[in-house]
Amino acid sequence: MPLSEHEQRMLDQIESALYAEDPKFASTVKAGRLRAASSRRRLQAAALFVLGLVLLVAGVALPIKPGGFPIISLIGFIVMFGAGVLLLLGGSAKAHRDAAEPPSGDIRRPGSGGAKSRARKSGGFAARMEDRFRRRFEQE
Repeated sequence: MPLSEHEQRMLDQIESALYAEDPKFASTVKAGRLRAASSRRRLQAAALFVLGLVLLVAGVALPIKPGGFPIISLIGFIVMFGAGVLLLLGGSAKAHRDAAEPPSGDIRRPGSGGAKSRARKSGGFAARMEDRFRRRFEQE
């Protein structure tokens, strides 16, 4: 279910306030998320997975088992696991740089009053959120 315009604005305000309060933490959190893989990365991961699967089956089928342990199958499993990790975590370097940059634009929205700037100076992000919470219940 998509967010309403009001909810989206609130989310944008919270995000920009987080960048204003602690940009290092915000960029770390944003960069730590799983990134969507590009089509080229998906193709590479699929090819590695198929190679790993072939090695896994070949290790079981071939009579070459040093010490009775199918080492080729183990290598195949590791390659398949690596392909999965590559698919999940392997975003492009450009996507990683873009995720580390704070959003562009002014943090304060047009039409923001003096009360918001006073709250920003006095208590920070948590105080502003508390103040907004109280105002919502006072209006109802």
